[in-house]
Amino acid sequence: MSKFNNVTIVKKANVYFDGGVTSRTIEFENGDIKTLGMMQPGEFEFNTDKKEIMEILQGEVDVLLPGETEWQRFVAGDTFEVKANALFKINALSLTDYCCSFVD
Repeated sequence: MSKFNNVTIVKKANVYFDGGVTSRTIEFENGDIKTLGMMQPGEFEFNTDKKEIMEILQGEVDVLLPGETEWQRFVAGDTFEVKANALFKINALSLTDYCCSFVD
């Protein structure tokens, strides 16, 4: 899906890691929540409350998923999932554009 229709966008940005990661929240009529964001090159650690599906729209990242010991590379067009209530690490190798979907 390259375009979202009939959504509400929260104006205030989500800013993490001193601006290294930013995103905007998108609310759908059916209650689904997604964020669209950008990551500057660098390593970041995230906590999840809900299951997350991360789609890399542009850029390249290495990801250390919960319980794994090996980093996995994801590039534009790839997606990965992170279970709820988990920690994971992302090493953005370049400026990265992403879409994150939150799943109940």
